[in-house]
Amino acid sequence: MPTSATELYLPAPAKLNLMLRIVGRRADGYHLLQTVFQLIDHCDWLRFRLRHDGQIKLNTPLPGVPAERDLTVRAARLLQGQARENYGVEIEVEKNLPMGGGLGGGSSDAATTLVALNTLWNMGLSDEALEELGISLGADVPVFIRGRSAWAEGVGETLTPVVLPESWYVVVIPACPVPTAKVFAAERLTRNSKPITITDFFEGQQTNDCLPVVLDMYPQIRSAVEDLAKQRQHARLTGTGACVFAACASKAEADRVAASLRDKWPLFVTKGMNHSLLHQTLGRSS
Repeated sequence: MPTSATELYLPAPAKLNLMLRIVGRRADGYHLLQTVFQLIDHCDWLRFRLRHDGQIKLNTPLPGVPAERDLTVRAARLLQGQARENYGVEIEVEKNLPMGGGLGGGSSDAATTLVALNTLWNMGLSDEALEELGISLGADVPVFIRGRSAWAEGVGETLTPVVLPESWYVVVIPACPVPTAKVFAAERLTRNSKPITITDFFEGQQTNDCLPVVLDMYPQIRSAVEDLAKQRQHARLTGTGACVFAACASKAEADRVAASLRDKWPLFVTKGMNHSLLHQTLGRSS
């Protein structure tokens, strides 16, 4: 693990939603989901340096995002409220995951921050305790703390580990970030899909209820889906988008598909993982 007593350098892996069903809505307006999170090996990387003065400093702010709104800072302040010592931290983020892409980059950065500072600040909190804190930052944060590919229900926080094929994927990144709230507010969004079982998913029920809405709202995403589908039979949307992806039988096939699209689209090739690269870097079993 690349670490010292005062510094940690850790990945924040992305995820793909292999399916997404909206099965209801709570009284508070949050949508009830069924989804499958596939962790992948494409990551942001975060460096944490211990401070002893209680200050939390983000050295790499995102353009247009005030530091106090950044999820890494919010995660650090949330955990700092549980700490017994006057610890602080300097955070640097190497940002590789697009904002508004449906890859969970902000949530994963927050999860890695909670996991890292739990270690750096010698807090000794369990993953379950970190998940309870993390859910207030975003519904996807717990799956990144848990570090396992998972079947998820509720608002995405009720997790059941699943073993998925560790496929190679081509992920296309249309240049149109998608605000999740905009998709969930759409009038024509399906909100009453029939719940399915994990077995149903493995037998092929892998639709994304957000796809028709997103394709209508964003012609660029429609074009990306069409272009990827010409190379692969099944092009899918991750989360509410914007990224679209397709599974391939091998890295060689994924590289071939990527080469055919690279002149038109930003994209990357990545491998599915059942165990998070964050946990592997920390030397932990998930």
